[in-house]
Order: sequence, then structure tokens, then C-alpha cells
Amino acid sequence: MHRVLTTLGCALTAVLATAWSAAPPTRPAVTTVRIHDGLVRGTAHNGYRTFEGIPYAAPPVGSLRWAPPHPAAPWPGVRDATRPASACPQPAGEVPGGSTDEDCLHLNITTPDDAGPAHPRPVIVWLHGGGFTTGAGSSYDAHRMATRGDVVVVTVDYRLGALGFLAHSGLPGSGTFGLADQQAALRWVRAEIGAFGGDAHNVTLAGESAGGYSVCAQLAAPAAAGLFDRAIIESGPCTGRPDRPFAPSSVPLSTARATGTAFAAKVGCGSTHDVLSCLRRASAPRLLAAQATDQQPAYATPLLPTDPAAAITAGHFHHVPVLIGNNHDEGNGWAAGIIQAGNPVTADTWPDVVSAFFPSAGQARAIVREYPVHRTDGGPVFGAVIGDANFACPTARTDALLAAQVPTWRYEFADEHAPPLTSGTPPFPLGAPHASELPYLFDLGGRPRDLTAAQHRLADTMIDYWTRFARTTDPNGPSSPHWPRRTVLSLAPDHIAPTHTAESRHHCAFWNTHN
Repeated sequence: MHRVLTTLGCALTAVLATAWSAAPPTRPAVTTVRIHDGLVRGTAHNGYRTFEGIPYAAPPVGSLRWAPPHPAAPWPGVRDATRPASACPQPAGEVPGGSTDEDCLHLNITTPDDAGPAHPRPVIVWLHGGGFTTGAGSSYDAHRMATRGDVVVVTVDYRLGALGFLAHSGLPGSGTFGLADQQAALRWVRAEIGAFGGDAHNVTLAGESAGGYSVCAQLAAPAAAGLFDRAIIESGPCTGRPDRPFAPSSVPLSTARATGTAFAAKVGCGSTHDVLSCLRRASAPRLLAAQATDQQPAYATPLLPTDPAAAITAGHFHHVPVLIGNNHDEGNGWAAGIIQAGNPVTADTWPDVVSAFFPSAGQARAIVREYPVHRTDGGPVFGAVIGDANFACPTARTDALLAAQVPTWRYEFADEHAPPLTSGTPPFPLGAPHASELPYLFDLGGRPRDLTAAQHRLADTMIDYWTRFARTTDPNGPSSPHWPRRTVLSLAPDHIAPTHTAESRHHCAFWNTHN
């Protein structure tokens, strides 16, 4: 049962595909920029320019499959950057039909019209979520953030699934190829973003869910030193752990290698003389069919020597300012999906449901007492347990650890009427579940947001906070409610205010005791 429910959980971001599929193409004007590898031709829009599918590393194919990223080769003539490149290999979901194209180490740039080398703008590098298994940088249309916030936004594709995180003895880079890709993209940004009007000396690394946890990993990764100046972590707390399967986390290299051995056997390469050569000859669809649903980066590796949770607890991380937060009802989407899959949550079934995720009998009983299920509230109670254990309380813990060392700003997205990201009618109101803040920052798939006037104002305010933080470290400004440090800013339409009660509302004292 645990595997079934975890699979549903890890697929949550993927089912956003119906909302995120790309908008129909148009015929706008073009614009050209020269970088070190050659000329790139992008698209000129009303007030901003986009450059899509620019390679930041060589295609990781053939002998470069499961190798650290190599520099991209220069190109002759003008490279077309008017449309997205292929997403990295992944099953069908956010990317309709999935992808099997391994030539995927590309990034996309959105820059204000008047940004140029003479007047560089702050840069936000965005790492997508998707459980390290799905997702694409091209899903995030950043033109509102770029124009309203007067920043340059870069969205990145990085290797996913077994292609991004395979671990095997004797394989340099085991378990961290996707993280190495992110670092290669950051090095590219430092070297090239000035040509697009970005300030290479003012780079904020940002992400949500697995992308947020990637930011945590880069905070703890020695080789990422100097590659970014600020960090934004959305719903990806750095203190995630494998026994809380809904939030992203990392695993020891030994565990990752055991997973890699099982993967090789499933592909049919486990008993061959040269396992890695066999795996490199296997087709991408065959690899996707064999990979596990759960994917995590590996620590105790050269790129990630320490679990990010331990590194941040010890204060051993890159000391840059951080903006961090979570959504009020993170767990409700998973709870709804699990219930709709035929697992009702009632007062009678509740102890068994809890035991599926918390096998310690004593802990399971304590959770049932702390979160009692009554006649009709099983779904929201289940969602609260998922959200508190995996997101809200780990975010509070991460915030406390970071704030002791660096300037830190914490928010909670709390729009209880956030527009749904999936089709269908859920078994109970979802409130502000996982990923529901994203349409307030981006047009997902290039499609306009379905927001009320009050929600549009909230979206503008959030973009203002995010981009002012990227510009100066302080998200406050004259046009937005004051955000005091060492408080949690609650973000809801017409009610943006600091609060000191978030931890008690999310039962964090309980989780601190029963960790």
C-alpha cells in the first residue's frame, strides 16, 4: 500500500500537464544576440524578449550518458532560439506524451526589452519541480516576472530519473548528474547572461518542490560556491528525509547504489560483463520503463559530500540570503488523489492509513491522537498530516537553521481559493495545496491565469516581493505590506500580513517531539 500511495504522491506534479501544455504558436518578430558559442535568434514580444532552447552543455548521449556535463560545441551561423527544445527524458505527464530525447541540456531566457549590457538587471535562475522525474523549464512562462520585476529569468532543464541520478560503483558523478547539470547552467549564466542584459554578479537561484530541494543541495555543494548570490526555496525544505516520502530528499550513496544495481538488473544489464556499457546501449524508453518512481540525489559523493539537512544544521553551507516558504495546505492534493484511488479515510480506516506511512506503532498511535478523524473530515485531516510532516514543519525547521546564519525571509502561501491545477472535482476543498502558488508567479505553459481581481493583486505583490529580494536581499518596498524578518508572511488575497502562529497551526511542536 505504501508503494502505491507514494507513487500517487510523486506523480502529483506530473498530472498538472492538462494545465501546462503549451499555447499555440504565433509569428512575432525576432531578435538576435551574440554569445561565445555563436549567434542566437530569439523572439521579440511586447515589452520583453525570449530565447529558448539554448544549449548550456553538450548532449549527454553515447559515452556522455552518465558523465558530468561537458561544454556545448559552438555552432555556425545563427541558432534558432524561438521555440523550446525537447524536455529531458521522462514519462508522460507534465510533458504531453513524455520525452525520450536525451539532447536536453538547454535553458530559456526571458529578458525585459530595455535590458542590455549597459544596464544589466538582476537574474533569477529557476529550477523546475517534478520529483526529480518529470518537468521542463519551458513549462514556466516568466514574462510577467521579467517585466513587472524588471529582472532576467532563466529556466533550466536538467537530467531526470535514472538518467540524472543513477549511482553505480566506478561511475564518477554517481547519483548527482542532474545536480551537476544545474551547476553547469549556473556557470553558463555567470559567463553569458550579460549579453542578454543580465547582471552576472547578481544571480538568485530559485526553485519549487524538487527544484526547491535542488537549491538546498546547491547551498550544501562545495562546487556551487560563487555560482549564485541569493536563494529562493518554495515547498522544498532542506530538511526533507526519505521516510517522509512526499517532500524531496537525498539518500546515502550506498542506498543509491543498491537502487542502481536493481535498476541495471531490470534493464537486463545486471549480469553482463560490462554493466555500464550495456546501460549506455539501452534505449531511453527501456530505461524509463525500468526506473523507480522515487528519485533522489545521492550524498556522500564528491558533488554532495553531506546530506543538505546535516550541512545546514551544522552551518556548513554557502552563506547567501534566503527566501523560503510553503503552502498552507501542501498535503491536500496527495490526500485527495489517494482517496480517489480507492483508499477512503474514515475514523475506522485512519489508523491503517497512518501506519502505511509511519510504521512505528507508537508514532502512528500518537499521530491518530493528535490528528483525530471524525465523521466527514478524513481528507483534510490526512492532508494536514502530509503537509505538516513533509512541508510546513520541515520548512519551519529549515528557516530557523538558516536564519541563525544568514538573512532569511519566510512566507506561507494561504489562498484557500487558489485555482485548481488539475481537472476534475476533488473529494474535498483543497485550499492552497502543493504547487498552487506557481500560477501567481508564472503563466504555466504560456496560458493566462484564471485568477480573480484580488488574486491578480496577490500575484503582482508576490512577484514584487520575489524580485525585490533578488535585487537587494530585502523584499520590502513602498507598494507592498511590510514583511518583517523572523515572522511568517501569510500570502492571501486582500490579507497579506505577518504571523507568529504558523508553527502552532501546523502542529510543529508535535512533530518536533515525534521526529
